[in-house]
Amino acid sequence: NMAEAHQAVVFTLNVTNRGVRIEFDRAALRQVWQSGLRAYKKRCARLRNRLRDGVYPAKPSSLWLVMLLMISAAMLGSDLSFGFAAPLNRAVQRYLKVVPPHDTYVSYMVIGITVWLTAAMLHRWLIGLLLSYHGWIYESRGSVSLRTRLWAASMRLLVGAGSGNSRVGLYSFQGALPTLPVPALSDSVRRYLTSMEPLLDDTELSGVGRKLQFYLRLKSWWAPNYVSDWWEEFVYLYSREPIMINSNYYGMDCLFVQPTRVQAARAANVTWGLLQCWRRICREEMRPLFAGDSVPLCSWQYERAFATTRVPGEERDYLVHLKDTGHIAVHHAGRYYALYFRHNNRWLEPHELEAQLQQILDDKSEPAPGERQLGALTAGNRSAWARARSLHFSRGVNKTSLEALEEAAFVLALDDEAGDYDPDDDAKLNRYAKLLLHGDGCNRWFDKSFTMVVFANGRLGLNAEHSWADAPILGQIWEEVTILYDQSGSCYNSDGHCVVRSSSSPAAELPAPVRLQWDLGQACIETIDQQLQIARNLINDVELHLVVHNAFGKGAIKACSMSPDAFIQLALQLAYFRDSGGQFCLTYEASMTRLFREGRTETVRSCTNESCKFVRAFEAGIATNAELRSLVRAAAERHQSMYRDAMTGRGVDRHLFALYVVSKYCQIYSPFLDKALKSQWKLSTSQTPHGLTGKLDLTRHPELVSCGGGFGPVSYDGYGVSYIIGGEDTIFFHISSRVSCQQTSSRRFGDRICAAMRDLRNLFAE
Repeated sequence: NMAEAHQAVVFTLNVTNRGVRIEFDRAALRQVWQSGLRAYKKRCARLRNRLRDGVYPAKPSSLWLVMLLMISAAMLGSDLSFGFAAPLNRAVQRYLKVVPPHDTYVSYMVIGITVWLTAAMLHRWLIGLLLSYHGWIYESRGSVSLRTRLWAASMRLLVGAGSGNSRVGLYSFQGALPTLPVPALSDSVRRYLTSMEPLLDDTELSGVGRKLQFYLRLKSWWAPNYVSDWWEEFVYLYSREPIMINSNYYGMDCLFVQPTRVQAARAANVTWGLLQCWRRICREEMRPLFAGDSVPLCSWQYERAFATTRVPGEERDYLVHLKDTGHIAVHHAGRYYALYFRHNNRWLEPHELEAQLQQILDDKSEPAPGERQLGALTAGNRSAWARARSLHFSRGVNKTSLEALEEAAFVLALDDEAGDYDPDDDAKLNRYAKLLLHGDGCNRWFDKSFTMVVFANGRLGLNAEHSWADAPILGQIWEEVTILYDQSGSCYNSDGHCVVRSSSSPAAELPAPVRLQWDLGQACIETIDQQLQIARNLINDVELHLVVHNAFGKGAIKACSMSPDAFIQLALQLAYFRDSGGQFCLTYEASMTRLFREGRTETVRSCTNESCKFVRAFEAGIATNAELRSLVRAAAERHQSMYRDAMTGRGVDRHLFALYVVSKYCQIYSPFLDKALKSQWKLSTSQTPHGLTGKLDLTRHPELVSCGGGFGPVSYDGYGVSYIIGGEDTIFFHISSRVSCQQTSSRRFGDRICAAMRDLRNLFAE
């Protein structure tokens, strides 16, 4: 690790009048030895995991059983090789010079290995074949077809208990997952045109589609996923706009319970939990998520959750990921520190981390000139940040300190401001969310995979960079650490400090946090100020409003015999129609494609003919409740069908996006694709999943409900809406819009959503 290397000087060479004297630093040598030993152990563990995952669900121990059976049979005079042993014996005698009877044993060992590998690969191929079937998604629990029942029985037979299997590792199913299929060109075009019917009178189709489709199919034959690499590259990394607000998103703490108000203790305990989670990811001990308790989801995105940084470039950014690091970066009061979490070949305990963080909080030294605003470099224009990085951070102390920041496992921001929730004052919750989304524009390191923010009163949250993975990945990690572990009741003493779990080294022996040094010249400070001004302009133009909708929740919606997500999406359509004065808009809802290898997201176009028909009928006020309920159910069924299509690779937008990329590579202009890709999503929505780990029991512990997180507005004259269905009785909405747009208001839209939710429920009150 670069940051550790700057601290360790292994030996010094002194030339005196008595000769040459070499002095060794035993502590530094010990650090080098331990670092090399850790690297060796990790390589061995990665190799072992690759071998295990490559043959899963076959047990490596069964290989010895097969070889023992083959050799024992040979010793008893039986030939289980069906005649293959004799020619193999001659080859072993000739080329390996093995004499009888050992040549027979070697031959049967080779045959046993071959038989075992063949059976393991056949088993794995059959699992992949079963995972390619997605008909189960389209069937309700009450009416399951014979085909799906046979499939489920085969899954139980070949995969085992799925999510309940103790042997399954994080990447055990990666090689068996199917690749994302390229939809038929005609199907995508038809679905696109259907989705645009409520918004357009006509549209045009280019004749170059078949050629582009051919090239796209070629890519799908050799790439793990035909769209994910381009999605990451062109949607995220090539963007030159600020990633603060425009790309990064935020996540929040539990609102209704607070385990401690001691800032250092909360920061230390959650830091320790996150590091342990990273350790389990590296060791592949974290269990993959399953759909329906038996179908594994792709785990590819977890690898870059920690020790990953987005590095700016003139034309595009790059993601840099480290396999290992020994520190986190800490920001407090405009100063940056490196805090090392390993000492004497062990990980520091939470109470030890608390002591280290308290040292940082007690430090009253002033930041270096320009250091307080330094984070603004990551909040402004990407090309400007790339030029500043090349000019001012490519050598000397600035390079060393920037490397320490970028090589950290993650960034911890200790804020002096409190973040809180008051049911009688929603301005506090809005302020809480805004501090997480953008801070003051310079107290977050927006390039890091995520920055954990801990406020002065012990509340916390995070700000996450989006290119490396989608929100559910970090959502699962966040749930495991901040809810299941941190809220367990065994982490803090009665005084709010971390529990001392084991005997530890005296505080004097622990590695002190290292204050990062900066030498920022006038030219660099001027660039920082320019970036900060860009950030402040963005911050001042964002209106963020949170709605805690507790009039009813998932339980009441299910009583209407509707999918909660479809219900909310219909309410959003009704709310937008009222808010815009009788207009509909292109609506984006994110869906996952992790049933496929390296799958990320797909778009559900929630504004449909069916939803528009219901909204118009409802607002006209002439249809009966029975007629409106029929329209609602038709719209909900249409939405559910589209959501399932998106999950199973039958979506529209990623296919059109990939075709557009191919057209640019081939320098072919397509008016159809150009028009499709430049359409504005005035209503961009996303549901934050709850209970991803399957361990959260909100029936017994309703206070542990998460309020999720949110993102900035995607369109200038539109809304960004993130929502999370918290248990049976509460739904949280995070609504963002532009202050400078006269047509939008986040608070007004929040009121419209609540009214639309109430009106929809009243339809089913009978």
